[in-house]
Order: sequence, then structure tokens, then C-alpha cells
Amino acid sequence: QVQLVESGGGSVQSGGSLRLSCAASGFSFSDFCMVWLRQAPGKEREGVARIETDGTTAYATSVKGRFTISRENAKNTLYLQMNSLKPDDTNMYFCATLRGRCWGWGFSYRGQGTQVTVSS
Repeated sequence: QVQLVESGGGSVQSGGSLRLSCAASGFSFSDFCMVWLRQAPGKEREGVARIETDGTTAYATSVKGRFTISRENAKNTLYLQMNSLKPDDTNMYFCATLRGRCWGWGFSYRGQGTQVTVSS
């Protein structure tokens, strides 16, 4: 079955950096769109970044220029490099996947998430 396991979250001061990872298993990773989402308690889920099977990327306006999504198909792993972090980036971050091409921020499967906390 599809499994997505996020890691790399933690607490960091404003302006700092974190690198999130998502280990994928149970599906043909290279054939799937991969997405990073985030959600804070009581707030709507927000798309952060996505990467197509051909490596094409897209970002939410709020993170463009600060976050970089990448994938390593040989390791079935998705990454999110987060630089210049702000307190507003504090959220639970989830990786998610959808077979084939990305469809906006849509997904079929999602991991359990990793918490990112940015202090001012």
C-alpha cells in the first residue's frame, strides 16, 4: 500500500532553514506527481509546492523564492528545502501524491506530517 513518511521538521528561529524529506513506498514513485501541503490547526490546508514526473515545479506565492521542492527517484524520496523561514511558515507539513500529472494541489494519498515551528 502507499506509504508516505515525512521527516526533518523541528523548531527554528526566523530566518533559519530546514530540509523536509518524504520517504515514499508502495507505488511507482517516478510516475507520480508529488506535492507538499501545510495546515495549521483550525485553518485551511494550503498547497506549498509540487513537482511533476518530468521535474517541472510550481510554488505557492507565499513561498516562492524561499522554498525549493525536489525529488530523487532513485531513492523514492521527495524533499522541501525551506530557507528564510518566517513565523507564518509555522504549520504541519504533509507530503502527498497523485498518479500521473499534478492536478492543482489535488492528491490521492497523504502522509502523517511533520511539524515546523518558526519563532521570531
